[in-house]
Amino acid sequence: MFLAELGDKTQLATLLLSAQSGRPIPVFAGAALALISTSLVGVLLGQWLSRHVAPRTLERLAGSLMLVLGLWIGGRALLHLLMTN
Repeated sequence: MFLAELGDKTQLATLLLSAQSGRPIPVFAGAALALISTSLVGVLLGQWLSRHVAPRTLERLAGSLMLVLGLWIGGRALLHLLMTN
């Protein structure tokens, strides 16, 4: 997880916030609490889904969601490139 999170937008935002505020400890505490909170939501939602949705269906839904998000983000990026040129 540590390696996967390196360089993501949250890390970059905390880097900038810490640099701007000059208060690294409160920024660290806030970022840590945010990560813990989102992880807790993910764990609880995953636990609930595992009780109510078949594993195969859950895999298909997750795959479909990733595909849709990838196409949407890719389409927006392509549109942005076309608009700037």
